[in-house]
Parts: sequence; C-alpha cells; structure tokens
Amino acid sequence: MTTHLPEQTVEDAETEPDYRFTLANERTFLAWIRTSFGLLAGGVAVGHLVSPFGSAVATEIVALGCLVLAAVLAVGAFVRWRGVQQAMVRSRALPSSPLMMLLAAGTAIIAVVSTVAMILT
Repeated sequence: MTTHLPEQTVEDAETEPDYRFTLANERTFLAWIRTSFGLLAGGVAVGHLVSPFGSAVATEIVALGCLVLAAVLAVGAFVRWRGVQQAMVRSRALPSSPLMMLLAAGTAIIAVVSTVAMILT
C-alpha cells in the first residue's frame, strides 16, 4: 500500500538559509530591542527623575510616549524578525515593515512635545 504525500511546490519548499543571514536577522532584532530599552529607560527617567516641565501633564505625555513607543517597538521587532526568518526559509521576498516610519514619527512627536514643554516652562 502506497501513501501519497501532497506535492510541494517550489514556493512552499523550505530550506535552511545561510547561517550568516539568520545571524544578521538576529542582530537586527537585537538592535530594535536595544532601541526599545533606550526608550523604556528614557520614559522612566522623564517620569521619575526629571524635574517636571511647566506642566505635569506634559511630563506624563513625554514619559508615556516613550514607554508606549518602547512596547510597540519590542513587539514589532519580534514580528519583523519572525517574518524575515520565514521569508528566508521559504526563499521569498523580505516583508516590508512600518517600524522605521513608526520610530521616526514617534521620536519626532516626543521631541516636539518636549521642546514645546521646555519653551513654555
């Protein structure tokens, strides 16, 4: 009795990528995590160590902005790492990611709010 397995198409075939690409993907993931830790530390520092801006609300907005951006980047970094790894294993194009735009926009917003709060102090 012969069992027939479904045929794999070339698109579905999985191959182990060159270890250098896997390690590069991990280094990129760790870079995003370091950035997330930096934002986390910045949020805690602004919230607890920095003297308040003219408004306590502005201090909280800056601190919470850093903390939320840190959490989003940490989750996004994992999703990006996993997507790139799966694409490499399946020999597909690498997925796009909104992380860079999100980090740039989030940092710009935090910088503008901080600047305005300092000027008004």
